[in-house]
Amino acid sequence: MSRTELPRSTYRLQVSPEFPLDEVAALADYVRLLGADWLYLSPLLQATRGSQHGYDVVDHGAVDAERGGPEALERAARAAVERDLGVLVDIVPNHMGVADPRQNDWWWSLLRDGRAGEIAEAFDVDWAFGGDRVRIPVLGAELDEVIADGHVELRDDAIAVYGTEYPLAPGTADDVDERGSATPAQLRAVLDRQHYELVHWRRADSELNYRRFFAVSTLAAVRVEVPWVFERSHAEIVRWVREGLVQGIRVDHPDGLLDPGGYLDDLAAATGHAPVWVEKILEGDEQLPAFWQVAGTTGYDALATIDRVLVDDAGRGALDDLDARLRAETSTAGQLQESTAGGADEPQRLDWHALIRRTKRRIADTILRSEVLRLERELPHAIPEAADALAELLACFPVYRSYLPVGVEQLEAALDSARASRPELAATFDALAPLLADPAEPLARRFQQTSGMVMAKGVEDTAFYRYSRLASLTEVGADPAEFAVDVDEFHRRQLVRQGSFPASLTALSTHDTKRGEDTRARIHVLAEVPEAWDSLLAELRERAPIGDGPFENILWESLVGAWPISAERAHAYAEKAAREAGTATMWTEPDEAFETRMHDAIDAVLGAGELHDLVQEFVDAVAPYGWSNALAAKLLQLAAPGVPDVYQGSELWETSLVDPDNRRPVDYAARRELLARIDGEHPSATPGWMPGIDADGAAKLLVASRALRVRRDRPELFTRYAPLPAIGSAAAHAVAFDRGGAVAIATRLPVGLERLGGWGETVVVLPQRPVLDAFTGRVYAGGELRLADVLERYPVALLVEVEQDDAA
Repeated sequence: MSRTELPRSTYRLQVSPEFPLDEVAALADYVRLLGADWLYLSPLLQATRGSQHGYDVVDHGAVDAERGGPEALERAARAAVERDLGVLVDIVPNHMGVADPRQNDWWWSLLRDGRAGEIAEAFDVDWAFGGDRVRIPVLGAELDEVIADGHVELRDDAIAVYGTEYPLAPGTADDVDERGSATPAQLRAVLDRQHYELVHWRRADSELNYRRFFAVSTLAAVRVEVPWVFERSHAEIVRWVREGLVQGIRVDHPDGLLDPGGYLDDLAAATGHAPVWVEKILEGDEQLPAFWQVAGTTGYDALATIDRVLVDDAGRGALDDLDARLRAETSTAGQLQESTAGGADEPQRLDWHALIRRTKRRIADTILRSEVLRLERELPHAIPEAADALAELLACFPVYRSYLPVGVEQLEAALDSARASRPELAATFDALAPLLADPAEPLARRFQQTSGMVMAKGVEDTAFYRYSRLASLTEVGADPAEFAVDVDEFHRRQLVRQGSFPASLTALSTHDTKRGEDTRARIHVLAEVPEAWDSLLAELRERAPIGDGPFENILWESLVGAWPISAERAHAYAEKAAREAGTATMWTEPDEAFETRMHDAIDAVLGAGELHDLVQEFVDAVAPYGWSNALAAKLLQLAAPGVPDVYQGSELWETSLVDPDNRRPVDYAARRELLARIDGEHPSATPGWMPGIDADGAAKLLVASRALRVRRDRPELFTRYAPLPAIGSAAAHAVAFDRGGAVAIATRLPVGLERLGGWGETVVVLPQRPVLDAFTGRVYAGGELRLADVLERYPVALLVEVEQDDAA
């Protein structure tokens, strides 16, 4: 296959010091056998030592040594070529890792040489605000106290604070003869002479003067809009493409860049127009900018739709009522303020959009306050109450960002919303409006970079942990206010996808998803059995109380979805979820009493005893329906428009929770053995073995491998999208479509289907020509097909036109 072609599918691998590039090379044969045709690798440039994710790049000019270095990349690329696999690599243009200045030559030079240094232009620093010094929020106390406590040490060319070295500007410590015995006064004097100022970490909220990745002070933003910065930071990446080591690029967080469209133009020119995918989160009906030189997004938008077509809208009312009761019972100030008014006897239901407006405003007023104040400093002239008004606009902005002049309507919508919520600031909004709408204005350019920060931190990292009516809906790229979509809406969205960006990736699980695809698939079932869930949750809250009803709901939903789960994983998830929510405990101010109750409750449920048995009984009851949902989701992902992206290991059940849980090692030996059994290649294989749908996940491996192979080997069957209606009493329980010769049929709402008595005489109608089910091997004559027959073995089918050789 020519590597100028786009992938037909990708297999995503998290390359790390524990899973280096030579492991990737060794896995190439398995990926090919599975059916994927491109490898999709996490960042490979030199990252902070020990980095598990690689998004904290410290050297743009080298392949990470702990991941194997350049020789290992060549071996992995060679292994890919030998198996006709393309290679897609994630790159990080927006920021660099600066936790340890010694490891990052650019950051070291910036701190040593300051504003006049040759590297200063590479970083986004507001020098005037800092008095020509970069403020670095790393201290746990005031500087004099840190010095007095012995945490500062003068060394040859550096000064160490808590053991981390920072450079000395030339000549700034020459008056200290014995550096190892410098006095506190001398240490303070030396630090005062530097081009940086070490400050208490709490000052980052309002006094920081360099742009970061969101609110992560150890990730400093890079100005790739400067030509030499782009060239130097992309020279190694361009080499990979030109030498054929890499065929495609995934761009991390393009919304953080000053001009994403311009950056993508530069990238296309530098790489000879290699295909590019962007990590772009789209809100609602928002579409990817048509002028971007990209193949598509990384697929969160597809994930949200696939999830929602598998959720029963009939369960919405009961789960809304449960959520409202939990909030009413919980004395968490703030959550109740987001409730909307119901009738006198109705529970107060939470308004998602009101919630995220409040959480975004909280982010703008706290951990990203420094960014708001920097926006104010960009004003060409003073405007009264500008900081307050800018924070309100950021909270009201309906999407991640605009790309002026494209997206000016989003700014207008934010202005309308802000004027309605804060009429007393009307004059300020009027004064800001023309500045924010002008692409040439520095304020407008920086506002566009900032709105995405506020959205990500306020929604994904806060509100997602507060909105608990159905945890599977709070996923990256999704709108939790949308509870479910019907089959017609599912088809409409696929037609749009097919007609706009048909090469967009289609994801179900990634390193960023809050819950793995099969964790969500089981949680979906709760919408079909809301009364049973209400009963179990009440029992858990009574016998293992934590004291925050909405949090308890999202916690137990998540743990039931991931069950069985180890205590270590459960405790880690609970702590992260509770602190991200910030309603009962926080990262910066943990509530020891609350967290003790939380951990005690988890121990009570996971330990041997009645509560464990109660949860196990519930899981046993819902698991088969969750497996049905999981197989349906997998088929929809693999057969629908887009390039399906299979996350590492998710060809078996993927029941992870939020990172780092979703980056756990994958047992590929077990997957190889199972695939060999399915293929009849294993010594113990039974000819024609079709695995059952059970806890080992072999049925999912069957579905994934067969669908991927058809997608790879017979691309002519995936050239269009035509909705295929089911006809009969159970029609609402089927999602079916024809891709141009490959027909996918998936079961939805399996509990309701069972209550209905099964498929009955429900049918789909195909052309009168033979088709073969890729999963069971059964051949059908075409025409009118009973779903009771086609879906007798599995809740999914992939019917493909029989090739001439097969027909003979």
